[in-house]
Amino acid sequence: MGSKIILMENKTSRRNAMKKIVEGAATVALTGAISSRLNAADNEMGVALKRRINHSVCRWCYDSIELEALCKAAKTIGLQSIELLTVEEFSTVKKHDLTCAMVSGIGKDYGITKGWNTKENHDGLEEWYKYLIDETSKAGFTNLICFSGNRAKKIDDEDGLKNCAKGLKKILNYAEKKKVTIVMELLNSKIDHKDYMCDHTDWGVELCKKIDSDNFKLLYDIYHMQIMEGDIINTIRANSKYIAHYHTGGVPGRHEIDETQEIYYPSIMNAIVETGYRGFVAQEFIPARADKLASLKQGVNICDI
Repeated sequence: MGSKIILMENKTSRRNAMKKIVEGAATVALTGAISSRLNAADNEMGVALKRRINHSVCRWCYDSIELEALCKAAKTIGLQSIELLTVEEFSTVKKHDLTCAMVSGIGKDYGITKGWNTKENHDGLEEWYKYLIDETSKAGFTNLICFSGNRAKKIDDEDGLKNCAKGLKKILNYAEKKKVTIVMELLNSKIDHKDYMCDHTDWGVELCKKIDSDNFKLLYDIYHMQIMEGDIINTIRANSKYIAHYHTGGVPGRHEIDETQEIYYPSIMNAIVETGYRGFVAQEFIPARADKLASLKQGVNICDI
């Protein structure tokens, strides 16, 4: 009799144990399903990003999309900025509680090919940039892009360096008072911007040293510098104090930054964060796919380490 009671108790215990296991498994499955749905919803609403990187996007890559619509999409994806905007576009991004992490410096008379490396440009550039500094400061933005200009087959790199330093010093005190940083972009002269002078990090860093102001730094465009130099991570680590901003882009082609191209962006983003950088990284690739916003979201997720 005693053995029968023990056997029955063992069976009951096993049944109870199995019941708990089944219930537990169901709970785990349900919790997992709910968690997955919540994570998906979070990502859809743009609130699941890790925020070790501040995300931005360059307006010109999505110029087929109205700025108002791009702002709404940016908020959904989790972007905090739309950049390379003109003064006239400031109010639209501000309305959507977005910033402009890098203000455009291109005007009707000056831009990438016609910049600070030519003395004859200095007076006009000084007037133009003081206007842009005022507008940037009034909007509460902090970074304003500038360009060296082309060599134009008559300016050597040493003279161009001296000219840039001399010209930019004319506006640096004004920029400092307005709490605006002037940022020169590094561009490739091999494919996209033939003859552009500020096409190597060393040249840009030497300019920073000549100017010697916390309000003048470089925009390190990963796409452009992969084409010109490679060795991206070591270069970033060695020169991080001179870099105020980063741009992305897939090499070759300047399209999506996924497995279709040669750069592994998560490693580069980790290296950037490890330098102590707390600024913005902007997606500046031209989507090759029909769903441009899906490509943008993918790029942000790739960089969100």
